[in-house]
Amino acid sequence: MTDATAQYAVTADELRQFIERFEQLDAEKKDLAEQQKELMAEAKGRGYDTRVMRMVVALRKRKPDDLAEEEAVLELYKSALGMV
Repeated sequence: MTDATAQYAVTADELRQFIERFEQLDAEKKDLAEQQKELMAEAKGRGYDTRVMRMVVALRKRKPDDLAEEEAVLELYKSALGMV
C-alpha cells in the first residue's frame, strides 16, 4: 500500500465514523422529538395550554436582560397605541 492509498484509507475510515456518528445523533434527535411530542400530548390531556407552555420554554432560554428590554419596548408600544 502506498502512502497515498494508506492516507485515503485512514481518511475514508474517519469520514465513515463521522457519518455514522451523525446518523446516530440524528436518530437520537428524532427519538427526543417524539418524547417531547408525547410529553406535550400528556400535558394537553391534563388541561394545560401547550402553546403557552412552549412560549414559557422559549422565554426561559433567553437572557433576563434581553427579555426585560423586549418587554419594556412592548409596553411602550402598547401604551402608544392605547392598549394598556
